[in-house]
Parts: sequence; structure tokens; C-alpha cells
Amino acid sequence: CNAVREYDVADGLAIIFTPHTTAAITINENADPDVCRDIVMETNKMVPMQDGYRHFEGNSAAHIKSSLFGAGETLIINKGEVVLGTWQGIYFCEFDGPRQRQVQIQVVGR
Repeated sequence: CNAVREYDVADGLAIIFTPHTTAAITINENADPDVCRDIVMETNKMVPMQDGYRHFEGNSAAHIKSSLFGAGETLIINKGEVVLGTWQGIYFCEFDGPRQRQVQIQVVGR
């Protein structure tokens, strides 16, 4: 993760966070793009765009999906590198866009 390398931390934690209520951060397989497509497909089945939601802005499904996935992840840094499994990648999930978004990273360690 290039952003973490800029901090010059050998061992520690990186917290990645998005301050939006209709977006999320998650970790999952990134070797096969069909995994991401399957996640999107099944998430859309679980949380349809229109389902009698009370929130009047038309993006209730995006709020629900964001809550299910979460706004952030904590990552381990070992020997200056983010520890991820062989097939893992970090995903920014956009549920109500496209729109301008922020991702914040805080690194702690030595």
C-alpha cells in the first residue's frame, strides 16, 4: 500500500477510513474480478434499491450497504508493508455515486 510506505513505519497499524454514510471500505479477494462482481450482485439482492424505505432522498439502500460493510478497516504493518493475504485487496465501495469522496489513513507504530 503506497500510502502507508510514505509514513516510514516498520511495525504498527494503519487505519483506513471513509467519512461518508453511503460508502465503505472492505478487504476481499482481488485476484479474480468475478468475486467483486458476485459481491455486488448478492449485495444488491439483499438490499434492493427500492424496498419501501422511509428515507426520502432515494439512497436508503446505499446507507444500509455502507452499514453492512463498514466505514473502515485496520491493517497490520510488518517490516514496512501492509499485511494482506495472497489474494486480498483493499476495496473502496461506492454505493451512491459517482461523487467526490475522501479516504483517510492514520498510521501508528515505530
